Amino acid sequence: MEARERARDAELKKELDATLQARSELGAEYESALVDSFLDKVDQRLDSVVDRRVRRQLAEQQLTAARDTRRGRPRGGDSWGERFGFTVASLVLAIPLSAIAVVNAGRPGLLIAWIGIVAVNAVHSGVRHDGPLFGRRSRERRHADGDWEG
Repeated sequence: MEARERARDAELKKELDATLQARSELGAEYESALVDSFLDKVDQRLDSVVDRRVRRQLAEQQLTAARDTRRGRPRGGDSWGERFGFTVASLVLAIPLSAIAVVNAGRPGLLIAWIGIVAVNAVHSGVRHDGPLFGRRSRERRHADGDWEG
């Protein structure tokens, strides 16, 4: 990039030299038109630099957002409906699991089954929604310590 900018600066310097040469050949009566022409070229150069910087900044922001999404930090967050659906599905599946646990292991089996159901819902809540178990602050702290690459 730096070489490209130096080449454009050299090109702009040549344009200035040509404008000054033309002014000395044509006289003061064309000075206004020559200056306006040169300033148009400077404006075009500034516009291209600003456009390039804005595109670079937007690309960096999009890249950061994509990395955050891949690391489990969704941009817009998950909807209430998705969380509710997961909870309802886990409770519906809890009915046959409870029956199987009671038949095979009695009350201790029922207790273990429900501990598992609650644990699955807690982990889902923490991982997907920046909850208390695996929330954003916890991930950022591990990332800062270098223990976890997020």
